Amino acid sequence: MLSKLDDAPDPRIRQLRQQYVSPSEVKDAIRRVIRAQLENAPLRLINTSTGRLCNRDAQINAFTESTEYKELLYSLMMHAPLQTELIKEAVIKYFSWVMLSHRWETKEPGLHDIQDKVIYDLDPVGTVVKLQKFSQVARDAGHRWAWSDTCCIDQNNNIEVQQSVNSMFVWYHHSALTIVYLSDVLPSSEYGALANSTWNTRGWTVQEFLAPEAVLFYQADWTLYLDNHSRNHKESIIIMQELERSTGINAQALVAFRPGIRDAREKLQWASTRVTTLQEDIAYSLFGIFSIHLPVIYGEKRQNALGRLLQEIIAHSGDITALDWVGQSSTFNSCLPAEISSYKAPSCILPSLSEDEMQSSVSTLRNNIVAVESASKLYTTLENLGVPRFANGRLQLPCIVFPLTEVRRSTDGDGDKFFTYEVKADGLQDLLVTTADKLVQFSPARRTRQTFLLIRPWNRYDLDLVDFTDESQSVDDWPDDPGDDEVVTRELRLLVRLARPFSGLLLAQQRGGEYKRIASDNNIIAQVKDMTSVHDMMDVRTLEIL
Repeated sequence: MLSKLDDAPDPRIRQLRQQYVSPSEVKDAIRRVIRAQLENAPLRLINTSTGRLCNRDAQINAFTESTEYKELLYSLMMHAPLQTELIKEAVIKYFSWVMLSHRWETKEPGLHDIQDKVIYDLDPVGTVVKLQKFSQVARDAGHRWAWSDTCCIDQNNNIEVQQSVNSMFVWYHHSALTIVYLSDVLPSSEYGALANSTWNTRGWTVQEFLAPEAVLFYQADWTLYLDNHSRNHKESIIIMQELERSTGINAQALVAFRPGIRDAREKLQWASTRVTTLQEDIAYSLFGIFSIHLPVIYGEKRQNALGRLLQEIIAHSGDITALDWVGQSSTFNSCLPAEISSYKAPSCILPSLSEDEMQSSVSTLRNNIVAVESASKLYTTLENLGVPRFANGRLQLPCIVFPLTEVRRSTDGDGDKFFTYEVKADGLQDLLVTTADKLVQFSPARRTRQTFLLIRPWNRYDLDLVDFTDESQSVDDWPDDPGDDEVVTRELRLLVRLARPFSGLLLAQQRGGEYKRIASDNNIIAQVKDMTSVHDMMDVRTLEIL
């Protein structure tokens, strides 16, 4: 009707037309905003007012039939130009949802138990009560939609399970609120009950409290933990301190976590003490934390699921800290651990030089022409070395190689399950290795046909180059091209760092020329014999490890 006025002969009518927006234009704009909002929403949600499970079409229909929609439509039509911000506010308010984080119990209501039913009409027995109370709490907090992993996913639909696992972090992150239900925390519990809750030991709950911006913790009787009635428990210093101490996750990450593959080793340590009912979930529950999307293949077993995750992390980041673990090797690849618990120990951090000690060492080396020339050659070699590549269970690992010359079983330190060996390698100080594997013993007088190597995985950060992926640095922070003296200094600083103790990997060559890592019960700490013997560090290769 309004479109006919666009061509009216009377200019006053055309001017009057410009004060209004056509219904079709308004409806199209609203539909676009709804689609954008629901892109980050779960596939199904419980309507907390009606108690019915709704898919996206049903949610949209409920909105278009609501008073809110009709008032919005009228308001937008009567005030040109079209107010898109008003649409966004109305859509976000209507479609906001609440997520549940909890520990699964023996018999949880599934999708088919509540489909086409009103959850408030179900017999309030067992875990049905939990679902009913959760929906009521979400409704009383002013939210129309609620989601529980027990009944809002069709567990029999592999495609839906796949999509849900890979989207769950996003769903929690974009939720208006996440309610954490602590079924084993009794009413009026004191500080420490949250840390000791079984909820705090589960694998999936890591992302469920890291991803959301707003979280509320509820006790067994659905009263707020520590009687804290704030709108967001992430703003509670005492509750965040309790979580920080019990999880090892720093307070900044607890409050404002950013997913991604940076700091992989630290995130793996967070999950190292967690448990899941299905063994593959220990890996799947970390997909969102690392912002990684992979196929979900229940039945593949723990080692394969964890191996695929770690392979993806290393392949995309080049970060070799995921190789820093102690324990048993994975059947997926020997450089990876069989269990997530192998990351429980903190990352191997060796004593570093102070800046004064570094400058003193560099100053001494400047007077050694051979060391300066060799350092330049080594720096260039390492600078041209590629990054780690990982695909199909095969790791291409750049490293500095030290061939073993002698392995002898030690008479001291052997246990029932582990053996200690005295190891010698070209260019390295003698060291001890403890492993569950029985190693071939050999010496210069008694050689072996199999090749063994002690390697230093190459980390490009040791080059002192700008990290262009560091979002905390701006372009203005990037240094100018270095002068000759600065280049020499950088090369000598690298030499000094390479002379420090390092965490090495022990490898055994296989028949096809590839290598396998020999797992150790302790970190293998090695050190070169002499900082000026640069030739001992010039065996630089990229090895293929199975």
